[in-house]
Amino acid sequence: MRIIADLHIHGRYSRATSQNMSITEIARFAKIKGLSLVGTGDFTHPKWLKELQETLIQDGETGLYIVAETQKKTAKAPVYFMVTGEVSTIFAFGDDIKKVHHVILTPSIETAIQINERLTKYGDLNADGRPTLNMSAPQLVEEIMEISKDNMIFPAHAWTPWFSIFGAFSGFDSVEDCYQDMTKHIHALETGLSSDPPMNWRLSRLDRFTLVSNSDSHSFWPWRMGREANVFEFEKVSYKEIVDAIRTKDKKRFKFTVETDPAYGKYHWTGHRNCHVSLSPKEAIKLGNICPVCRRKLTKGVEQRVEELADRPADYKPENAIGFMHLLPLSEIIATILGVDSPSTRQVWEVYNRIIEKFGDEYYVLIEAPREALTDVVDEKITEAIIRVREDRIKVVPGYDGVYGQPIIFEEEASTKKSKSFPAKVQQLNLTDFI
Repeated sequence: MRIIADLHIHGRYSRATSQNMSITEIARFAKIKGLSLVGTGDFTHPKWLKELQETLIQDGETGLYIVAETQKKTAKAPVYFMVTGEVSTIFAFGDDIKKVHHVILTPSIETAIQINERLTKYGDLNADGRPTLNMSAPQLVEEIMEISKDNMIFPAHAWTPWFSIFGAFSGFDSVEDCYQDMTKHIHALETGLSSDPPMNWRLSRLDRFTLVSNSDSHSFWPWRMGREANVFEFEKVSYKEIVDAIRTKDKKRFKFTVETDPAYGKYHWTGHRNCHVSLSPKEAIKLGNICPVCRRKLTKGVEQRVEELADRPADYKPENAIGFMHLLPLSEIIATILGVDSPSTRQVWEVYNRIIEKFGDEYYVLIEAPREALTDVVDEKITEAIIRVREDRIKVVPGYDGVYGQPIIFEEEASTKKSKSFPAKVQQLNLTDFI
């Protein structure tokens, strides 16, 4: 049984999250996306936890959860839910203040309630779906693992500049520095949109950790939810099977991760959004990480941060590495080909819905649908774009300082057009103009 899982999303009580982000909407769009399993997100928030209790029931065969309405047997397999959440810890470390986000997986709503009883001592769980806790990372792990050995915790979006374990502004240089004696309970790292497995493979100190990928989605739209995911193969799916496959880095059960090209992420390159400045690590270092426009400190990108900590060349691959596949959301592909600014436009939805009606779900389209079958539904250019994305034959103008990267699917046409999304200053920035 193939399971495609997005284990890190947010409910509607998290900041900057769609108020329509309900369990039923999440389940509906997960099905369209092709996700078999979704994290509930935000179990620490009392109102969201109450909704989970009212909306979900535990499936007797898997131990996972399903929407209560789907208990009536249907021909289609249900979307499973795992109880998950993200928390932020803020704590002193030496002379610094560290801010690190963590993802928590727990086997049941009952254990989630126990976790909440512990964490309420460290912060206001009502304030946000992703609460801020005044406790250290080791303290958090100790509290979580004392409740149940079946719980799992790992650093969220490990490389983003803010609020991550390796973040340029308040992070650490190693997992051990962050989690101290509780590192023994850390078995995975979340790559985040701005990094992918090859970037993480450059650090030998990360070899023992399993790399997982999730969307960190704040809306149910299919260009957000499931944009990154984990692909498993099980004889019988269960919470324990999934967690064990991650803990043991079992390539027989954990097949590969789905990643966006890391350049698509909002913090891949170093830059300044307000100044329209985007720089590669080499260029940023030459400028001393100072913006050539406003002369303030640049937001250091993930690629530069990886370069600082790496002890291996860019093409290194560990022997026990789990595979990965670069993909882009289907809506983003269609929007790029149609030349529209947003994947939410009617033009994009008309094409998207036509494709999904034919093939059933987005992941099948992106990974498996034959070229000939695609061409029967959409024009040749969209078909060719899907195949190029599948075969990792596209370019991406790197994202920086909160700006998403821009896909260039037909590079041969790009030189004749100016980007609608990126100001000319970004595209044409020449380091020699400033030194």
